[in-house]
Amino acid sequence: MDELLDAIAALVSLVSPEKIHAVAARVRRTDARKAATTLPSVVGTPVASSVVEQLAAAWQNTEVGSDELASMLIAASHVYAKAASEQSTELVWTGPTTPFVSARRTEQALLQVINSAEKSLFITSFVAYDVSAIVKALNAASDRGVVVSMLLELSKDHGGSITFDAIGKMRALVPSANLYAWHDQAAAYSGGRVHAKVVVADSKVCFITSANLTGHAMEMNMEAGVLITGGKVPEVLSKHLHLLVALRVVGPS
Repeated sequence: MDELLDAIAALVSLVSPEKIHAVAARVRRTDARKAATTLPSVVGTPVASSVVEQLAAAWQNTEVGSDELASMLIAASHVYAKAASEQSTELVWTGPTTPFVSARRTEQALLQVINSAEKSLFITSFVAYDVSAIVKALNAASDRGVVVSMLLELSKDHGGSITFDAIGKMRALVPSANLYAWHDQAAAYSGGRVHAKVVVADSKVCFITSANLTGHAMEMNMEAGVLITGGKVPEVLSKHLHLLVALRVVGPS
């Protein structure tokens, strides 16, 4: 049965719901023993036909009936389409490209999240320099009523690990932002640093990245990230960051 379920999952992720309904209609009129010859022609493309052949082979090893398999296909397709509509995930890659991964500048993804914020925006970064486009977007977000919060690494002079006062710099650049630091680590985290680089807007969209808020990271470094819209991840990440503040794990700076 697992083999059949895997084949169904592979098919619904590959072809449209309309094609799945066509396959299901053919399945209802087909015996499992004849499926390998009658089903592949429904989908057309070689890759999809190959997956349908796997489905047919797996079906023969079960006692699932035609109507049952057709219903399984339609139900799986519906769930897959609904999940895809509720959450999208996009790879963001800055730096050299290949034919398999196109480049999308980290700065573009950051700006997309910042500009989408309507109520709240939370950013964490290890290092933050003056990236003019990002600073401009943060101030614009604040001007339209967004509560902007930033968690940054402390300077060495303040007990952190970086050589300059990034928090002081951002305070001057984005005066309305709530600025936080990890002042007092619990024993288990003694010497820990704010290495997380994330931005989340309204619990609806988040960008998780290797990039710091620096010009090199925005344009020159090899950086990778994931932009997630919808679903549970942005919601959970937002709740986690705000709870770190509420529980005083991190505090104003």
